[in-house]
Amino acid sequence: MQGNKKTGILILFLSLVIAALAGKEFLKMREEEPIVVGEGVTAIQKLSDYLPSLKGTVGDSDIYVFQGEEEGGKTLVLGGTHPNEPSSLMSAVLMIENAKVKKGTLYVIARTNASGFTHNDPQEGSPQRFHIQTPFGERWFRFGSRATNPLNQWPDPDVYVHAASGQNLSGNETRNINRAYPGRKDGTYTEKVAYAITELIKQNKIDMTIDLHEASPEYPVINAIVAHEKAMPLASQVVINLEFEDIPISLEPSPVSLRGLTHRELGDYTDTYAILMETANASQGRLRGRTNEELVLTGKDPRYVEAAELGRLYVPYDENGHPLEERVGRHLSAIVQLMQVMGENEPDKEIIVEGIPVFSELMENGIGDYLKEVK
Repeated sequence: MQGNKKTGILILFLSLVIAALAGKEFLKMREEEPIVVGEGVTAIQKLSDYLPSLKGTVGDSDIYVFQGEEEGGKTLVLGGTHPNEPSSLMSAVLMIENAKVKKGTLYVIARTNASGFTHNDPQEGSPQRFHIQTPFGERWFRFGSRATNPLNQWPDPDVYVHAASGQNLSGNETRNINRAYPGRKDGTYTEKVAYAITELIKQNKIDMTIDLHEASPEYPVINAIVAHEKAMPLASQVVINLEFEDIPISLEPSPVSLRGLTHRELGDYTDTYAILMETANASQGRLRGRTNEELVLTGKDPRYVEAAELGRLYVPYDENGHPLEERVGRHLSAIVQLMQVMGENEPDKEIIVEGIPVFSELMENGIGDYLKEVK
């Protein structure tokens, strides 16, 4: 009996130690990665500027504004819609730290759903962060979840009813901001963030909105631009231009029947050209092996090589994988082309931007060469 009591106390003690260590790791997820404010940033707004009830909440993300000396067009880039899609975050970070606007205005949000960066998807074995080497040393960035943290929005309904359309979706989609647009000012946390972004677009009369994403290699819409019908002529020209740069990319129309997404609702409810882009991210796929930092950075996974040989993927895949440099480069080259073509077609919407590294530069030099020193 005495031995059983001692064993019980020991087990209880070890359980408390494990819980304390695990809790400490979970709390680290609330720490935001440092982002260096580049020389081209002329102002930093907050989402609470467009919906005051977000003030003081995790959803009050920064909006980095690049105001050119000349009037021109206006573009909004949304990074971090899904925080388990790292090229989205990194593309926004590289713009914030490097872009300089000569004409027009550029708005960049790196952490569109900031709550999603504060946790991981359960049972996925995902890393909490990943690291990139720079000339100044190592920098780290958060790897989060596709959805809002349940601590910020709970419980999920059995069926999520999209407010603007009445469409029924799976209950957990209530925490997916890319099913929440155009949002509601008195809705859930996720709907409030979506509403603030919609108001940002409306109040500033933003001409084009680009939402950055990644998809698993077995997902049909990948290495693609998805465009609202109003943006299809613009996106079509960009696809041709990217092909000339040896960046193959497909063009998909925004489905009219799939609601809540940026490329549908922002195109319907505002005057912006609504565009979404996808790159190939093995770390979020269902066929992957171990989900670790190396997979996030290199995109290399032997299971996907096997799947490609069996013809089960929608993107070319070999032992070289799809590294983060490639994925970020695709996004940034497309963004540069989208702004350029919009200005060519409509001179009053011209935006002249310098300093954004494009595909060829990132493939040659790596991401680290374009990250600034954290001081």
